[in-house]
Amino acid sequence: MACDLCKLLAAPGNALIWADDRVSVIAVDEPEYPGFTRVVWNAHVKEMTDLPSADRTHIMNVVWAVESAQRAVFAPEKINLASFGNMTPHVHWHVIPRYRDDAHFPNPTWAVAERTSPVEVLAARRALLPALRAAIVEKVKAS
Repeated sequence: MACDLCKLLAAPGNALIWADDRVSVIAVDEPEYPGFTRVVWNAHVKEMTDLPSADRTHIMNVVWAVESAQRAVFAPEKINLASFGNMTPHVHWHVIPRYRDDAHFPNPTWAVAERTSPVEVLAARRALLPALRAAIVEKVKAS
């Protein structure tokens, strides 16, 4: 079976925000959730506890840097952190800014949508994406 995250990491295009030899930060193209970001362990490792302690600390420092950048740039109501990967052999974390007016709030993003987010609100959030990218790079380097 081909690995979707390996394909993405091999040719990330505009999705790649930051990377080192162990971890990549990828922008997720999710129209209702500008700023949705994925922090991916570059190699095939299924569980956090399969990583040595220093590597677990490294990936979590990157996750926290992304969360901090999202909070600074977007000022969301909440940040959702999730690690699923049931079908992908990469440890990875979803970092999702959430708002009271988003499509699913207060439910998880995979629940049935409660509403459609206002177009102008989504456009304003999308306009902040360059600032988010810069903040992520800055905060990851400082971590």
